[in-house]
Amino acid sequence: MYHQFSVAETVKTAWNVLKKNFIPLIVYSAISLFINGVVDFFNAFIFVGDDKLSLIITTLIKMLIQSYLALSFYKLILTLIDKEYYEFDFRDILPSFKMTFNFILIAFSYAILVAILLFINLLIERSIANYDTILLIFRIGELGLILYLLLRSIFCVCFIVDDDSTPYESLKQSFAITQDTFFKTLLLLLIIIAFMIAALIPIFIVVRILNVDESKSDYIQELMFYCWFIFTFPAVQVLIMVTYRKLVYSHLDVDDDIAETN
Repeated sequence: MYHQFSVAETVKTAWNVLKKNFIPLIVYSAISLFINGVVDFFNAFIFVGDDKLSLIITTLIKMLIQSYLALSFYKLILTLIDKEYYEFDFRDILPSFKMTFNFILIAFSYAILVAILLFINLLIERSIANYDTILLIFRIGELGLILYLLLRSIFCVCFIVDDDSTPYESLKQSFAITQDTFFKTLLLLLIIIAFMIAALIPIFIVVRILNVDESKSDYIQELMFYCWFIFTFPAVQVLIMVTYRKLVYSHLDVDDDIAETN
């Protein structure tokens, strides 16, 4: 049967998934943050080098590790959704090297695209620098284009993890499932942004209440950031993955089992 995509139902399902799997998601988020910290430590104090080759190597290693952690987190979420009533092994949440390579390839492709857009933007802005109205319209249009591409391709990583798709296939699939749901996807993005901002409010309140001196403020703010990340990152990723699954099911003539998650 056909399942119409619903923002309210997606948020409700994501909340139910998050409630049922809160502890493992939080723990995995903390572990990922710790591993990133260890990588930064080695990068800063061990793999030290001023030459470009050392910089490129350390950047690639860091990108590889971060990509692997991100993909494993996505696989964990999908595994918790799909195998809620079944046991699963640790290896079930480990992405393959192919998945990691495809993810990095997409990241590089977007980096090149952004560089090209920035170059074109520089040329155009120089030519219309004296026309404020036209410049404003151009910047709004440019921002709209970037947002459009981001929303249409946001689920490509999900297809890499879930279907082991190639970069081209994943982008094509992401564009396909968001073809008729652009504004609903945009609304979900705004919900995510609002949630992340709202989660910052308690942190600011705690910092003000503690009223720490300047010598300790940096450490307190960093600690608060870690707390914010550990709690918000799983929620955001769960919402993205549930949205992905809902969009896929809305394009298939199958029963949407995930909609029954309570």
